[in-house]
Amino acid sequence: MFGLGKKRTKFGRWLDRQGITQVEIEEKAKLGRATVSRLCNDEEYTPKYSTEVKLRKALDKLGFRLPDDYFDM
Repeated sequence: MFGLGKKRTKFGRWLDRQGITQVEIEEKAKLGRATVSRLCNDEEYTPKYSTEVKLRKALDKLGFRLPDDYFDM
């Protein structure tokens, strides 16, 4: 479906399973393309707290919820 065989982070794989596109996250969370790409593809990236808050609010609007400790922060 999504992912096209690229290496994905835990979050990127979760988005793929839910059928949510990176573009949807960019638009709903008002995050830049580079930030969303790093969230989905860079295993070393840890988002800032403000980024995680925007992301969680966007997912709530889309009807999805991540576990509280999803990003190990």
